[in-house]
Amino acid sequence: MEITRTPVHETADSLGIPVFTPSTLNDAEAQRVFRGHASDIAIVVAYGLLLPAAVLKAPALGCVNLHASLLPRWRGAAPIQRSIMAGDELTGVDFMRMNTGLDTGPTALRETVRINPEDTAGDLTLRLAKVAAKLAVRGLRAMASGRLEFREQADVGATYARKIDKGETEIDWRQSAVDVRNHIHGLSPTPGAFSNLPIGRGRERIKILRAEVVTASGDPGTILDDKMTVACGEGALRILQAQRSGRNVKTGRELVRDDRIVAGAVFDPTAEPERPEGPAPPVRKPSRD
Repeated sequence: MEITRTPVHETADSLGIPVFTPSTLNDAEAQRVFRGHASDIAIVVAYGLLLPAAVLKAPALGCVNLHASLLPRWRGAAPIQRSIMAGDELTGVDFMRMNTGLDTGPTALRETVRINPEDTAGDLTLRLAKVAAKLAVRGLRAMASGRLEFREQADVGATYARKIDKGETEIDWRQSAVDVRNHIHGLSPTPGAFSNLPIGRGRERIKILRAEVVTASGDPGTILDDKMTVACGEGALRILQAQRSGRNVKTGRELVRDDRIVAGAVFDPTAEPERPEGPAPPVRKPSRD
């Protein structure tokens, strides 16, 4: 759980390149340091802070972004996860010029990537990272020679990839097998989709990391065989990778065998929190002041 340096940070240190990690870019001192680089251009990849106008204007050629979606679809913080969860067949990387909006700037270059049924967010991130690295070189060379044309985005079809919330990580087995698989893969490896399963005398949260759609049926959430095939609202999923809390990742078959999970066991939803007895407290109306 310790904060560790990224590979980029480690490489920069080994080459004697200074690395700055400001908690905000709205601070006057952080902006002064940024301007002090006297950069030709700034390139942004999966950065968690919005760039204020003072930072966007500092480099001579402005700031560009490598965004992991086909804009204007999936502007925002979690485009890779949301594209898988929505069942998109295609995604990609856009080379774009940044403005003060959230991924609303004009685009210049694009590489399209197919999303395979077996792709998790982790898998897709690695593939898109390689695509983005090559696209960055193409884009920067074209900008240096003055041959790159940026085109304004259309707002038609724009969607927002909101940040993943832990409240949406529990699996709903009443959905179709395809939808459940997309939910699992979109949240894998982190934060991970989960479901609760009775094991021994207790009830444990099982994180499911990878699954495949199979032809089978039963009551939603029911384990159908020793391969850990689980019935969904429509069809079924075979669990390929899963993890008990504090344990190693296992295949579904290994989990069934090692933890003596029998066919007929049922994943059940998290219980609703108990409400105190007695009348509900009065609702206070907001003040108009």
